[in-house]
Amino acid sequence: MSGLRLWSISPSYLDARGLLALWREALLAQKILMGLTRGYTRHPQLERFRRTSNPVLYIGTYLYYVYLEGRRRGYDFNVSKIVRYDPGLPRVPVTSGQVRYEFQHLLGKLRARDPARYEALKGEAEVKVHPLFYVVEGDVEPWERVKVFS
Repeated sequence: MSGLRLWSISPSYLDARGLLALWREALLAQKILMGLTRGYTRHPQLERFRRTSNPVLYIGTYLYYVYLEGRRRGYDFNVSKIVRYDPGLPRVPVTSGQVRYEFQHLLGKLRARDPARYEALKGEAEVKVHPLFYVVEGDVEPWERVKVFS
């Protein structure tokens, strides 16, 4: 049950495979938060959404920004699959350590499956975050299942 990844970094960094996976996984997260699934209900990636005032609205808003990135790339994501969203919501904090960790995690994936994108991104000085989040100082989030990268 570790396959769910709701990136804190901007979806603009993801390759096609990563963006499509994010869309599917965030739609699954929406179902989970609505109580419509039996699996993944305690997945750590959902903790920060559960801590908000309205988890379904927050995951929907997260999905909306993924939808916008998909539309920017010409993908046919169906916005009607998002139950509700509000781009004006207060943003959610994410730690600087989490952002660094996720960016390194993504670079590891890109090194193998999209070397050109990896080369373009590996020197990124300031990593942008998903528009739902803002950065605060801190280590990797406690809910993250940390893997060591080579």
